[in-house]
Amino acid sequence: FKGGDTCEYLLSSGRFLGEKVWQPHSCMMHKYKNSEAKNCLIDKHVVFIGDSRIRQLFYAFIKLINPQVKEEGIKHGNIPFEDKSASIKVDFLWYPEVNGSMRQRIKSWTEGSVAKPHIIVVGAATWSIKIHNGSNEALAQYKINITSIAPLLEKLAISSDVYWVLQDPVYEDMLSESRKMITNEKIDAYNEAAVRILNSSSRNSKAKVKVFSVSKLIAQETIMKSADGLHLPELSRDTNAMILMNVYCNKIMKPIDGSCCQPQPPLTLIQKIAFCFFTLSIIGYLIISLIHRNNYRKNKSCTDLESGEEKKPAISTPNVSTLEILLHCFCKLGLIMTYFYLCDRANLFMKENKFYTHSSFFIPIVYILVLGVFYTENTKETKVLNREQTDEWKGWMQLVILIYHISGASTFLPVYMHIRVLVAAYLFQTGYGHFSYFWIKGDFGVYRVCQVLFRLNFLVVVLCIVMDRPYQFYYFVPLVTVWFMIIYATLAVWPQIVQKKANGNCLWHFGLLLKLICLLTCIYFLSYSQGAFEKIFSFWPLSKCFELNGNVYEWWFRWKLDRYVVFHGMLFAFIYLALQKRQMISEGKGDPLFSNRVSNVLLFISIVSFLTYSIWASSCKNKTECNELHPSVSVVQILAFILIRNIPGYVRSVYSSFFAWFGKISLELFICQYHIWLAADTKGILVLIPGYPMFNVLVSTFIFVCVAHEISQITNDLAQIVVPKDNTTLLKRLLCIAGFFSGLHFFSAMQDQSRH
Repeated sequence: FKGGDTCEYLLSSGRFLGEKVWQPHSCMMHKYKNSEAKNCLIDKHVVFIGDSRIRQLFYAFIKLINPQVKEEGIKHGNIPFEDKSASIKVDFLWYPEVNGSMRQRIKSWTEGSVAKPHIIVVGAATWSIKIHNGSNEALAQYKINITSIAPLLEKLAISSDVYWVLQDPVYEDMLSESRKMITNEKIDAYNEAAVRILNSSSRNSKAKVKVFSVSKLIAQETIMKSADGLHLPELSRDTNAMILMNVYCNKIMKPIDGSCCQPQPPLTLIQKIAFCFFTLSIIGYLIISLIHRNNYRKNKSCTDLESGEEKKPAISTPNVSTLEILLHCFCKLGLIMTYFYLCDRANLFMKENKFYTHSSFFIPIVYILVLGVFYTENTKETKVLNREQTDEWKGWMQLVILIYHISGASTFLPVYMHIRVLVAAYLFQTGYGHFSYFWIKGDFGVYRVCQVLFRLNFLVVVLCIVMDRPYQFYYFVPLVTVWFMIIYATLAVWPQIVQKKANGNCLWHFGLLLKLICLLTCIYFLSYSQGAFEKIFSFWPLSKCFELNGNVYEWWFRWKLDRYVVFHGMLFAFIYLALQKRQMISEGKGDPLFSNRVSNVLLFISIVSFLTYSIWASSCKNKTECNELHPSVSVVQILAFILIRNIPGYVRSVYSSFFAWFGKISLELFICQYHIWLAADTKGILVLIPGYPMFNVLVSTFIFVCVAHEISQITNDLAQIVVPKDNTTLLKRLLCIAGFFSGLHFFSAMQDQSRH
């Protein structure tokens, strides 16, 4: 379903999510802060013209600029407001009726060289109904007056933003005797007249007065909370003011989570080149496929007419060439990237804001846990953190994180703190897995490094190009990439200490511990020296990778948040492998990890530790303070989980194939969610099927998971070609990759220059 004109939707339709969050139809509304409002309206003049309800909107609007403003102006008179720091002027002009006086004031802005306001908000009717006791003659005169004002508003709309605010409904039961004649029937008649006249006047004109009709929908939900039945409650006023700010400011400020009224971003030079590359790949693959099909038909078995026997072809079906595999992969990737672009860059599909409720988070969690338990199978091996178990661990964590993101649960601090542990657990596995590999295998070759770096970064590099986003935007991949290089450097630097060498001499174990202590010291120093950290990553070319919004603060924050957990993973791997080598643990099928007594004590301590951490995380009151403690204490729950999962033999011997399947594509799921499951770079939700939230989630989730699985296969296929085992061929590939990134940097510089 096409998104359509999001500005028109923002001004005319929407619904409440819960009691306080307004959701425009098809697009996302940004919540403007005071500083953002000032930056948008700098050197601007805004005018509100109308009655007491427009005055309410005026006050709600200026409170977005300065929250300290008090409603102390003259009740039935003009009220000026000025913010000298940003040169913003906002005026309220008291014209409670659409009459000659209002017309004269509007006309004065259309004549000569008089400075015109940048934004004009007009609306009035209830006074006409009240003064003339709801007579039909008053309605007829109202139509005549609007007809005379409409051309003037159209003229102003050529250079200014002009909004006509329709009259909100009243709560008739609460109206005083002097206002009983103001009925919703009369208000509808006045609104209908205004819309018909304003639309007819702009039929043959490019300029158009924007009809602000959404306030009616908002008032229908909130007018019962009105103090007098006529004037709007605070929620309505604030929502209307925020909509007005979005309509005008989104195209100027371009907030990520404000898709309403934002034009589609133009294609960059790099995006155009990528589009041409994928198009050529698709064409090339189709040509090669046609050639192979024709060759196959020529060599296909045919019947000998004389003997009546079938002749077999001399040539068998040719093997698939490397070029064909490459083109096939890029062909599929091109189609997938087109879907990415259409979902989150083109204004083709709708986007909506997230809205958190406990049920939207916890019900899906229970559902997937039941599914996961249902698909229980025996493991091939019963070692601690075996492959099936780590895949299962990644899988259920990834599904929980996905539910956390789509439900907007980050606003609920206890959930946020538990999700932080899941992210830390991923990094713990990074430390554990890579340390174990290097320690056991002793393989520090370039091939291993390139394979890991390619698999981690391929999708993100493609998305940076196609979606025009910096590398650091996909923060988790830079995080695991840097930590992999740190683990590699720690173990590969002289002296290289591996298990084989350490078995010959126990002193090497102390050498390795010394390396780990040096690593911990460096981590500790950098975590408390932001300046040193930022200097390291501000040098070119690191700055090109780790800067976001012109600085590396976001990168420092992300790195600092889980700074110790990779070290904890490495240390756990070292201790576990040492115990395993000395046969101090029992990993047989069905056997407890230690003796029954030790196992029971450790299991009890683990359960208590796990629950204690959860109680602490659930009682957190301040996110900043809890984030400060998180790097040091997150390992408690991680280790507790590992022990609970592995000490009982029967628990260690089974795994969930359902979770393990998702675990194998967890990285792709984490990255793909940014654009084809969520929307607006994770700030909102993609809407493929509006009006049916559950069906929409089912359809978008199915496509999202299929795409993630397909990208995982493409990455694996390309890794075999791009990163070959032969060192000479690998060196040539690395030179090609260096050339690719040099070209990317060159075009990026050209792109930045053209933008400036």
